[in-house]
Amino acid sequence: MRFLLPLFLFVFPMGLLLNGQTSGTNEEGTVSYLSSQSIYVKFASTAGFKSGDTLFLLKGEKLKPLLVVRDLSSISCVCVAITSMNLSVGDKVYHKPGLAPRPTTEQPAPPSAVIPVIKKPDTVAAVSKVADTAAVKKAKPKAGRQSIHGYFGIASYTDFSNNSSTNVQRMKYTLLFTAMNIGNTNLSAECYMSFNHSNQNWSEIQSDVFNGLKIYNLDVSYDFGSRASLLLGRKINPKLSNMGANDGLQFELKFKPLSIGLIAGFRPDYTDYGFNSSLFQAGVYLYNEHRAKNGSMQTTLAFINQTNKGNPDRRFLYLQHVNSLVKNLTFFGSAEMDLYKLNFNSADSSYTSANVFNLTNLYLSLNYRVIRQLTLSFSYSARQNVIYYQTYKSYLDKITDPQTLQGYTLQAVIRPVNKLSIGLTGGYRAEKTDPKPSKNFYGYITYSQIPGINIAATATVTILQTSYISGNIYGLGISKDLVSGKLFAGLTYRYTDYHYYNNEYSSVQNVGEIDLSWRIWKKFSLSLYYEGTWDNANQYNRIYAQLNLGF
Repeated sequence: MRFLLPLFLFVFPMGLLLNGQTSGTNEEGTVSYLSSQSIYVKFASTAGFKSGDTLFLLKGEKLKPLLVVRDLSSISCVCVAITSMNLSVGDKVYHKPGLAPRPTTEQPAPPSAVIPVIKKPDTVAAVSKVADTAAVKKAKPKAGRQSIHGYFGIASYTDFSNNSSTNVQRMKYTLLFTAMNIGNTNLSAECYMSFNHSNQNWSEIQSDVFNGLKIYNLDVSYDFGSRASLLLGRKINPKLSNMGANDGLQFELKFKPLSIGLIAGFRPDYTDYGFNSSLFQAGVYLYNEHRAKNGSMQTTLAFINQTNKGNPDRRFLYLQHVNSLVKNLTFFGSAEMDLYKLNFNSADSSYTSANVFNLTNLYLSLNYRVIRQLTLSFSYSARQNVIYYQTYKSYLDKITDPQTLQGYTLQAVIRPVNKLSIGLTGGYRAEKTDPKPSKNFYGYITYSQIPGINIAATATVTILQTSYISGNIYGLGISKDLVSGKLFAGLTYRYTDYHYYNNEYSSVQNVGEIDLSWRIWKKFSLSLYYEGTWDNANQYNRIYAQLNLGF
């Protein structure tokens, strides 16, 4: 704790004194965090990028559309998916200005119907989402010209098996659009929402529409020249992503290189992500950005006060720093310090409040491109479960001092020769009460174009050990453009072997996947995916279909 504020006092004025310009663009980006709302991708620089650009996946020698840029900063992008492909932290995506979107290449592998593996939250992933959200700001078209683009998707998920009379049919409708400089003015609007329902939960949706409707982003904004901006609606401020979404207003004044921001509104409901007028919150932040020849540096310091029916629920400081001034080296750090605590007195069942200064969450990461063929990444996180004292008030008598869950991740990406890529990732996380720490290893090797047949092949291995399960997963997949730019196909086989410590039970599964992607016409595409899982006695099937329409 003692080093955090001195660190801020050093880096914040440093950004005020330095000035320069970022030069050069590296169009290869790395996925750093995945959430239900957004996908965060880090680049060496986003010079030349704009909101609405498409990010691609490289399959063989072909680029396949994968993400759409929603917001961006000098080194990072906040994106939304235009496919349902499974992505992982560390995956590489590419930005190619001027390329039109092409059909998706892969579809998600839904969780196994046989073994729903339940893990503790991934500490590194849960905290690392802020790593790519520093200093994100909306890109405006030049000369205030109107730019409207979006995406609409309809997806169907069907689960059925040979040992159950109850089949599950789910539907998902997704709408995303961004309207910048409406009518060539400074007024803009954004929307990202989805509606989900199944053949088993319609009554729940009828009782509360937010059991099916999820609004992740719905706002209008206005720029008062280059000095001030005002936003109304629901949006996660990417400079304060750990605060979560805000239903209300966000105002920012810019005095280069310093910005001052105010946020006031309501937290989404913690049960269904709907609107809840009881959860008022407000905050203020200072933000500094410095750009230089080799990179940039951004620092945010914020104070956030969150309430429930007018009573303090959580009060904390948030510190975030991103630094890429050293060539090929990127550092990210964030910390949350809780300032408020509510104690339960068992003697008389009363509550007393106290001002505290506790480090709740800490995340640090380094990414170093040693040479063109080798990139190394390391991250460390120390995370406690956040307590909202009014929301969880009835449980305070059961809450003891929270345990700190610590996690480490080391990753290497190696490209020894052209078209060959090797990735290695190792993770470790534990807290004092765990019977044993959780460990995992993931490795892959990909050859993007086998000579003569132009097929991309990937082999993967996953090894995991937790306090209750150990398992190995081996996979082999091939993919190919059947009709260049029009029709793509993939075939994957996975072998899984799980062992449960508590009941000495083992499970072996064979999993097969087939996916097809067809670009029917311009921005209109169809994706089909099938997964079959076989164990000793049962067969489980999943069929996924999606229609995508861009505009």
